[in-house]
Parts: sequence; structure tokens; C-alpha cells
Amino acid sequence: FMTTTPKTRRRDQHLEAAILEATWQELLRSGYAGLTMESVATEAATSRSVLARRWDTKAALVAAAVRAQIEQRPYTLPNFNALRPELEDYLNRVCELAPVITIIFSLLSDSKFRETYPSPSMLRDALSADRCDNLKHILQRAADRGDIAHHKITPPLETLLSDLIGHYILIHNEAPPKALQRAWIDDIFLPLLVNE
Repeated sequence: FMTTTPKTRRRDQHLEAAILEATWQELLRSGYAGLTMESVATEAATSRSVLARRWDTKAALVAAAVRAQIEQRPYTLPNFNALRPELEDYLNRVCELAPVITIIFSLLSDSKFRETYPSPSMLRDALSADRCDNLKHILQRAADRGDIAHHKITPPLETLLSDLIGHYILIHNEAPPKALQRAWIDDIFLPLLVNE
């Protein structure tokens, strides 16, 4: 019976990180259709069998690589004690993920990838796992402070800003400019929350 030593675990973590980074680079270079387990193994200086032991499909490997990119940009919710700057910060942080979001959209348009993740919600669940819904948390905190009324927080509003960002990135293949982000907050989002 073998035990895993801390040194072995650390080596395994480094190998996994190298594989996921190699997968990400291959994805950027070749797209999902052009990426193969062999090309990733070569890029990561390992073997295809090492990949197969950890991820049973190319789609699972790619989803893990995308998730690793998201996790490299952790988001801790700042508390500015005011809703508007918290919304601005939220949009800025989501916009930093524009390259990752672009890849996610390209994956969702690939029929082979959709064999494993047939719906956006399935992929979102695989990528987010235990991450909290930041915008929902920001809105709840604002309501608890009395900035907005609790009854104003509806499911469509909880996703409105992320839907706007996602649509912009899908159409333009880049993050929305700051002026547009401010307009979304001031001209669309806040009026829906604060007006009676």
C-alpha cells in the first residue's frame, strides 16, 4: 500500500497546472477542433496516457483548462458601502475575463464540444462549481444596507449586467468600453432598481 507524499502531491499539482496551461495555449492557437490530446501532451512535455488518467474526454480537459483560467482571476467582493462603485468594480472584473468568455462562446458553438456540454447552463455549472454569484451578492448587500428595496431584486435583474457583457463580447469579441459600462449602470440598471 502506497501513500502519497507531500512532494508527490506537489509534483502532481505542478504537472496538472502545466497540462491545463498547455491546453489553454493550444485552445488559443488551434481552437477546440484543432486541439488534440496528443498536441496538449506534447506542449506539456508529458504523455497522452497521463492526460487520459485525469480527463476522460477532450471536452473535460478543455473545461478544466477554462476553469483554471477563471480561477487565476479570483474575485473578492469589495465593500464600498455604495452600490454604484460596487457595480463598476464588478463590471471591471468581469471584463478582465473577456478572453475567457470569448473562448467559452466558441466552445458552445462547437458541435463536438456540445456532445459533452449540450447546454450553456451545464457548462456554467462545470466552470463555476462553488463560486458564488457575485452580482446577486452585491444586490443583496445593497438591499440590506437600504440602498435598494429587496422586492426590486428579481431574477432578470440579477443577470442583466452579465447578460449585457456577454452579448457585447459575443458580438464584438472584446470587452465593452468603460463609457458603455457606465451607461449600463446609470441609464439601465440603477433606474430599474431605484425608481418606484
